[in-house]
Amino acid sequence: MPGDRVTVSLNEDAKSALEQLTDQTEKSRSEIIRRAVSFYAANFESANANNSDDLQTYYQMLTTGEHVLLDIDLLHAFLNQVDEREQRDPVFLETVDRVARYHSREYAERFDSLDEVLDWLSFCGFLTVRNTEGDIYHVVFPSESLRWFMMRFIQGSVEELPFELEIKESVSKVLLIECEE
Repeated sequence: MPGDRVTVSLNEDAKSALEQLTDQTEKSRSEIIRRAVSFYAANFESANANNSDDLQTYYQMLTTGEHVLLDIDLLHAFLNQVDEREQRDPVFLETVDRVARYHSREYAERFDSLDEVLDWLSFCGFLTVRNTEGDIYHVVFPSESLRWFMMRFIQGSVEELPFELEIKESVSKVLLIECEE
């Protein structure tokens, strides 16, 4: 018993993708399209959830080779090697500062406010932000070592943005205030 026939118009990207899949899988175009529709139906909620934009952003970050997934325990292990203020290697600190300066130029083209920078860093998993009122942010870090590291990075990475940054440190969190220049 033959199935329903459907005619589909493909743009160049879809046509190229379909040709690539037929070459890779040695399956017919019809079989690939059937599987694609079934896969989409099975994953419809994930593909259309609000966090799909986040997934797309993660995908773009990872595929450029500029970012990597890193186990949080591994990150803490690295930072524990430079956790003691007196033992921090000046070459390591200069490297962190150089990366922050580079991001400062990038962020100046991309962000206009501290809120946008903190949202991005929160998205990357380095911190949690709670906006209390106006331009005042409570920032919580997963550990003390990540706190000093990210605070150094944040200070350097917002230098070219159109505001001043006021910092008030507490025991486990930091209050960041965006001030007009």
